[in-house]
Amino acid sequence: MDSAARDPLADLRLALGAEAQALGFADCRVADPAGAVAAGRRLRAWVADGQHGDMAWMADRLDWRADPRTLWPAVRAVVMLAEPYTPAHDPLAVLDQRDRAAISVYAQGRDYHDVVKRRLKRLGRWLIDRAPGTEIKVFVDTAPVMEKPLAAAAGLGWQGKHTNLVARRGGSWFFLGAIFTTLPLAPDEPAQDHCGSCRRCLDVCPTDAFPAPYRLDARRCISYLTIELKGPIPRPLRPLIGNRIYGCDDCLAVCPWNRFAVAANAAYAAQPARAAPSLDALSRLDDAGFRALFAGSPIKRTGRARFLRNVAVAIGNSADPALVPAAWRLAADAEPLVRGHAAWALGRLLGPEALDRRPCAGTDDEALDRRAGKGIGAGTGAEAPDRRPSTGTRVGALDRRPSDGAGSDAEALDGYTGAEAPDSRAGIAVGWGDDDPDPWVREEWALARRAG
Repeated sequence: MDSAARDPLADLRLALGAEAQALGFADCRVADPAGAVAAGRRLRAWVADGQHGDMAWMADRLDWRADPRTLWPAVRAVVMLAEPYTPAHDPLAVLDQRDRAAISVYAQGRDYHDVVKRRLKRLGRWLIDRAPGTEIKVFVDTAPVMEKPLAAAAGLGWQGKHTNLVARRGGSWFFLGAIFTTLPLAPDEPAQDHCGSCRRCLDVCPTDAFPAPYRLDARRCISYLTIELKGPIPRPLRPLIGNRIYGCDDCLAVCPWNRFAVAANAAYAAQPARAAPSLDALSRLDDAGFRALFAGSPIKRTGRARFLRNVAVAIGNSADPALVPAAWRLAADAEPLVRGHAAWALGRLLGPEALDRRPCAGTDDEALDRRAGKGIGAGTGAEAPDRRPSTGTRVGALDRRPSDGAGSDAEALDGYTGAEAPDSRAGIAVGWGDDDPDPWVREEWALARRAG
């Protein structure tokens, strides 16, 4: 073909894909901006059914989500990029370590928002340099953009029965980024569904969050419950969460297409302090310790209160008497959200009959740990330690939070010896929790006493 007859946009498209791979993206495809319109109609029905829970941002600006041309009328093409974060280990193995916390793979390394956006901006600048006058906008899960339907429309993969994207050459482990551009790049062919009769992702879900294939009820999803939900986790769902304190990888991890997953960018390698940390250590985190441990992580945006709420639930599910002191520690937290879930955890670990008995003021962690193993069953209601608080034990301990020295060193999480206890764990033996200033916390104590 004569060079004068060549399509410059086609040549640019080929060069764009090569540049994307040079920057570390696993794949680069182009979608028609109208490619998410059908998904937008499904989104409206999903929101109308209330299956988005309290994620009000999903309901906001539905028109923008449904059609990129409404979000930005000048867009002519959407460049979709895939960034792999394939784990180097079995992400489900930690679920059997009940004294450890399971953190979703995507949150164990650096924050993908920062890493992917940096690469997108570099690719966007390259595109502008090659086509002067081009305008772009880049998005990484931070705007009303339906990335998964657009990625499917671009041919990066298909939305599996778990509603996440699956690729024949990449499995389920990748982030998505989008570049909206005014260049009229030709779209790629959409991907075909290759799930077949497989139901692994549906059957493995601990909370039955999929009412049907390709449909998720976020209100039952552990990722929603531990990340997006701002208030209390519904009591019937707490036992099903296990030790998953931030997100859930079950439906992703069992996908058979993962055998074709590609190696992750080194930026997403799990940091030791975020890969299966001990629940006891996490229960000691004050605000400074939380911010230090999760600096540069998406977990930081969840906030300490919601995070320790999740830790309390995992402790309650551990069936480990050694974690009773950690539950008492959380029961004295400054945040009502944490205290209420700690009451539930203590009911599970001690049984209802033991909840009116409380370690005495000033008891150190080493002593609490020793006493936790004496006569305390895992949710059996066995006899609690017979030691009573000393005279003058403070009644208002729930208004006090652990001292700043407890757990403030992120690097020492797994090396904490338990030699020093926060002095805020003072309490009373009878009526513990009845004087809490928060009515919901008092209700949690009452329910724990009745049901454990």
